[in-house]
Amino acid sequence: MRRTARAILAALVVIGASPAATAADAVAPPSMKWTFDGLFGAFDRAALRRGFQVYTEVCAACHSLRLVHYRNLTEIGFSEDQVKAIAAEVEVADGPDAEGEMFDRPARPSDRFVSPFANDNAARAANNGALPPDLSLVAKSRIGGPDYLYGLMVGYREAPAEMEMSEGMEYNAYFPGHQIAMPAPLSEDQVEYADGTEATVSQMAKDVTNFLVWAAEPELEERKRMGVKIVLFLILLTGMLYAVKRAIWSDVPH
Repeated sequence: MRRTARAILAALVVIGASPAATAADAVAPPSMKWTFDGLFGAFDRAALRRGFQVYTEVCAACHSLRLVHYRNLTEIGFSEDQVKAIAAEVEVADGPDAEGEMFDRPARPSDRFVSPFANDNAARAANNGALPPDLSLVAKSRIGGPDYLYGLMVGYREAPAEMEMSEGMEYNAYFPGHQIAMPAPLSEDQVEYADGTEATVSQMAKDVTNFLVWAAEPELEERKRMGVKIVLFLILLTGMLYAVKRAIWSDVPH
């Protein structure tokens, strides 16, 4: 009975600490201007490649990207040979072989991004019980989308003196409840960009946000182009129908 009561209490604590329950405590993140915003918006390919580098060198140690294939990287400007080389840097489990045994092999472009942990339990064990979320759809699943992701990465601060922080938690100005289990992921000059861009925390946060938005909506640009074509077609069709109507009814007395 006592164990059941403890379980119920623990569940209530988890529910009370969830983003939905603490949304009132959240501070609106900075409103950013993104190249992919608007009807004619498009991704900045250079920013996407830099964002991929930040994900690979920083985020991939804890966060998976399970819905993205290595071959998709050709869409952001990598050549097929570059994609093959990127994939081959990690190994994936395959098999069974002729003897019925599983084996490891270098990843191929057709493989999905390799997760940093074998399963959720291993991920929790390596992160003090916290499960790092998969980032495949995080840009669409969080209120505020890219602005929230950017704000989260630049929002780490010293906790106010009057705020009592739980053990192992970090203060973040834009996270609901302001207490987050993930340490600050970015620091100045943490990566060295191949194009010479200065790797400030703000720049890295912008770049990896661009990459995560693309990962969540790789069809974004195509969808916008299709939308523009449909709008133009409807405008043309409306004009034609109006002209036909005038031609048919012009000799009919009103």
